This record gives sequence, C-alpha cells and structure tokens, in this order.
Amino acid sequence: MLLTPLNKNLRTGRTAVSPRLPLMFKKVLIHERGCTSVKKLPATGAITKNKNLHPELVRPLRLRLIDDFKKNWILYLMILPVLIYFIVFAYTPMSGVVLAFKDFKVKLGIFGSPWVGLKYFERFFGSFNFGMLLKNTIGISLYSLLIGFPIPIVFALLLNYLRLKHLKKTLQMVSYAPYFISTVVICGMIAIFMDKNTGILNQIIVALGGESQDFLSKPEYFKSIYVWSGVWQTAGYSAIIYIAALSGVSPELKEAAIVDGASRLQRIWHVDLPAIRPTVVTMLIFACGNMINIGFDKVYLMQNSMNASVSEVISTFVYKVGITNADYGFSTAAGLFQS
Repeated sequence: MLLTPLNKNLRTGRTAVSPRLPLMFKKVLIHERGCTSVKKLPATGAITKNKNLHPELVRPLRLRLIDDFKKNWILYLMILPVLIYFIVFAYTPMSGVVLAFKDFKVKLGIFGSPWVGLKYFERFFGSFNFGMLLKNTIGISLYSLLIGFPIPIVFALLLNYLRLKHLKKTLQMVSYAPYFISTVVICGMIAIFMDKNTGILNQIIVALGGESQDFLSKPEYFKSIYVWSGVWQTAGYSAIIYIAALSGVSPELKEAAIVDGASRLQRIWHVDLPAIRPTVVTMLIFACGNMINIGFDKVYLMQNSMNASVSEVISTFVYKVGITNADYGFSTAAGLFQS
C-alpha cells in the first residue's frame, strides 16, 4: 500500500502522520471527535531528537545570554547596584592583601615593593600579645554568642503569645528602635550613665547604700558592659526574623495542641521551636561564621588604658599598628588572619 502524508486509522478514526514526510514542518489536519484543529508536527513523525524539539538548546551560550538580557533587562538593572557594591567594596580591596607578603615602600608602590613571604605572619604569631589578642577576641565573641543569640528567640516567642495587639506592636517598635542609634551615641550614653560622679547607675547604687564605682575603668566589667549593651541595642531588631518565622506556624497544630491539653510552654517546645528550627540553625551558622570578627568602633570607643588588658582585640590592634605606627604590611597580615 502506498503511504500518503495523511493515513487514517480505521480502528480509531484518527489521522496519523506518515514518517516519510519531507524534512520540514507541515500543517496537518487532525480530525478528532468531529473537530478540526491545525498543529505543527515535526517532519520525522512522533519520534524526534531533542535538538529538533528544542532548537534553542544548541544555540551558542553567548546568543542565549543576549536574548535573556533583552527579555529580562529590568531584572539585570535591579541587580546592578549590588554588583557595583561588591566590586567596589569587596573585590577591589582584595588587591591590597598582597601587602601582607611584601615589605611596602611608598616610592615603589604596592606591586613594586619586594616580597618577604610569611615574615609578618611569623612576627604576628610570635609577638608577646598574640595570645592576649586571640583570647580577648574569642572571649568577647563567645560571650556575645551565648547571651545575644538566644535572647531574640525568647523575645520573639514572648511577643508571639502576647494577646494585646497594640501592646505587642508598641513593645516591638520600642525594642528595635535602639538598633538605629549610632554606635558613637551608644558609647556616649554608656559613658554618661556609668560616670562615677554623675552617672545614674552610680546614683542608684549610692541611694541603696553602696559606693560609686568607675565601671569603664575596671577590666572585669568591660565584657559584660559590651555584651549587654549590644543585646539592648540589637535584640529587638534581631527578633524580627523569628517573629516572621513564627507567623508561618500552622494554626491547626496549635489548636490540636490546645485540644490535647498542652500548656504554653509545651506548645512552645513541641510546636513553635520545631517550626522555626531551620531559621534558628541558619542564623546560628551566620553568627558562628562572624565569631572572630568583632566590630572595631564600639570596642575602640569603650577602650581606655585601664581596661586595655581585656579590651584589646585584633581589630583595634590592626588599627593601631597600621594607622598609628604606619606598619602597613604587619597590620595587613594581622587583619588577614582575622578575616
């Protein structure tokens, strides 16, 4: 029997396409349930190669990127400021890292100065204050992590079970407002409140029969002042992400727990905390990743000659060696170790 482009199946009454059609796309009439529609079928019949079904997959990557840019140019425009930010402030300064391996000379420039290898790293690791710097940096970081990480979670859980909406919004606004206060202003407030003669804290101590103390000059108080003032400043703002995660907890689970007679603590332990566990783990990983990177500004503003034994960290050491003593190679090596 001679095959024609359209062969009718006597059993189903449908029209099939012959595999002997020429290598080109044709319009084929398909009669199905008394209706007629027009479709484009590949010339090779029902079985074709992927490159014929998706010819765009074999196009060069450059052409596909150009087409995607033309189609989604608004999205590329939106991400452009982020790319500029990271290029200017993250990738461009990386060229200065070579100072840690060179004996920098101003006349020769960064790339013209002679190489010294790991000289500055050996000098930093062998310095008499390396142990003190590492101990203070890790000590303050661990203290901040142990105190500052769980408090926002507890605060978010407490706000989540607060029934009065107006009080809840007020507490949330008041709690995250200190986050927007400058670090310089925070340190000024700490110095004023803890002043030995006129500080409100010492006035309360004296009124209760105690003796006024110069808290900022005593090394044993420095870490606690640093950590707890940071908790006051950032706890409300850090709780926002946990409040958002708690809002996604299924109400059916809470209702089922209430029906089963679970108390609030049991609901928090068995319903809320498991629901926000991925968020907590993610934030904990971020916090541990920045453990050794203590902010320079607050430590430096709270530091004085009396508490330097516990307040001297790697970031302040880098500033003093690099800016004050102009030892750029040594300070770059210390900063590179911290990062």
